Amino acid sequence: MNVRRLGNLTIARIVERDEPAFAIRHLLPDATQDALAPHRPWLEPNGIDPVTGRIVLPVQTYVVCTRHHNVLIDTCLGENKTCRWHKPWHELRDLRFLADLATLGLQPPDIDFVICTHLHGDHVGWNTRFIDGHFVPTFPRARYVLSTVELDYWCAFNRRASAIDYEECIDESVLPIVDAGQALLIDGTHEIDDEVRLEPLPGHTPGHFGVRLQSRGEQAFMIGDLMHSPVQCAEPDWAACSDVDPILARQVRRGFLDAHADTDCLVLTAHFPSPSIGYIRRKGSAFTFLADPW
Repeated sequence: MNVRRLGNLTIARIVERDEPAFAIRHLLPDATQDALAPHRPWLEPNGIDPVTGRIVLPVQTYVVCTRHHNVLIDTCLGENKTCRWHKPWHELRDLRFLADLATLGLQPPDIDFVICTHLHGDHVGWNTRFIDGHFVPTFPRARYVLSTVELDYWCAFNRRASAIDYEECIDESVLPIVDAGQALLIDGTHEIDDEVRLEPLPGHTPGHFGVRLQSRGEQAFMIGDLMHSPVQCAEPDWAACSDVDPILARQVRRGFLDAHADTDCLVLTAHFPSPSIGYIRRKGSAFTFLADPW
């Protein structure tokens, strides 16, 4: 369990999976063998498994305890969830997520807000649990913060999707939250309190946003899926295969990197290899990610 302070805040990291997951070109189509060659020496073995060539891709939640609230940022894959497109993530059982949360002294009723940076299945899984034949909210007192644009997009997507493309995570992990009246739907920038602010980072998905944390002059920013690998700092134009709007995603990514390079803002990532947190630094005409130990 990784825990650190940021001013008056406590930030912890619950890691559900941390393994070589996909061939890197499956995730980043621009990462051809020739284009990737200059980066392999520093990406291996933590970012790319040298044996399989697969990208190492943690799936994790950040637990933030402010002066006011207990907050989860994204909720991993969860249990009993459908994932037809990646079998190792399909219908997982007996996970340690809630036990790890308890290690931090928190039970589900203690969570005040669940922030969903976007609605892909590996970011919303523990929103719900399967109990008595139904998916119900895992955190009974929490407000689940969702983008209105994001929710509308995926509901419309599923209405016209084929059986192959259909996103079951919306039915299993999102709509039960809405039906329970626990969704807090937002548009644009939104403040949870004076220490937690949501800021739009569209492109990966239409309503994708990041989470800025600030306390006693210190700042951190959880970027969701703005980037999936530190190689995208060196190659900001490399889009992910799952970017809904690759052109916009590139623009937003470059804007974020430029604004946060050489600052003391701690960047929390969803999928960079462990330790997954660090700082953006300029390197020539691009950038590099300086990992920071917990």
